[in-house]
Amino acid sequence: MSNDELATAATTAVEQCLALGASESCVVVTDDDRRQIGEALYEAARAVTDEAIVLQYPPGEQHGEEPPGPVAAAMAEADVFLAPTTKSISHTRARGGACEAGARGATLPGITEQVFLTGLDADYDAIAAHCRDVLAQVEGAEEIRVTAPAGTDITFEPGGREWNTDTGIVHEAGVFSNLPAGEVFVSPVTANGTYVVDGTMRPHGLLEEGETLRFEVEDGYVTEISDDEIRGQVEAAAEEVGRDAYNLAELGIGTNVGVTDLVGSVLLDEKAAGTIHIAIGDDAGIGGDTDAPLHLDGIVRNPTVWADGAEVELPR
Repeated sequence: MSNDELATAATTAVEQCLALGASESCVVVTDDDRRQIGEALYEAARAVTDEAIVLQYPPGEQHGEEPPGPVAAAMAEADVFLAPTTKSISHTRARGGACEAGARGATLPGITEQVFLTGLDADYDAIAAHCRDVLAQVEGAEEIRVTAPAGTDITFEPGGREWNTDTGIVHEAGVFSNLPAGEVFVSPVTANGTYVVDGTMRPHGLLEEGETLRFEVEDGYVTEISDDEIRGQVEAAAEEVGRDAYNLAELGIGTNVGVTDLVGSVLLDEKAAGTIHIAIGDDAGIGGDTDAPLHLDGIVRNPTVWADGAEVELPR
């Protein structure tokens, strides 16, 4: 793909989504494997402000791993940050600390050039409207139940935790979003039941038709994992943090109607309208209280969602 195509997508991110101003500072955080996207975002930021820098470091080992200290410090000092990285830093103390310090920003975990182009070719005002509509239906519910044809039947209790929207519109200090964007999500206090991933999940990518990954959940913790590779990742994290590695971390509802087909990128596919995703591990960055060195999202196709017994109208 051409540099012009990357430049157009980068300009959408910098100007429409982040609304970077000429008097503001911007730091682009990237790694060795996402350098081309990082440079495109830097050039788009540099066209707006003289206070733009790009920081590059080796790819992390695991999603949710903290970036190097100097990167975290630069994020906290900036007005705006963008982070196209191989491993997600969305749920890190560095990202949370930057937002607490007043920076606004977007992470682009696992971004590829194709996903960058596809995901940034979107009407983010429409995405924000879908987020508001879903939020109005689920906010304040004591119980959320999700079922799906592949075998999912799980109930979540958000408790007093706040539902969040990922709209892609990041114009206020301290606000954070993924890019590409489009979801409404919560870190539940507890959950019970079964969820069956039949969409996308790392490290497998997009599952083949008929292939599924099954997870049993009891009292807010994953108790059984059908897949050896995913179980191995969680067990490795448990050596560091114990039971917290099995925490049921997130329920997310996709709201991006521009994503019509799953492509194997969790970053893009979890935003697809007509899907939900459920994550294991860290939730401290999204309103929970569990610190863990992983955050594994699994996408479920064709869900039905109920909020206190009333079916939620999902964007399609």
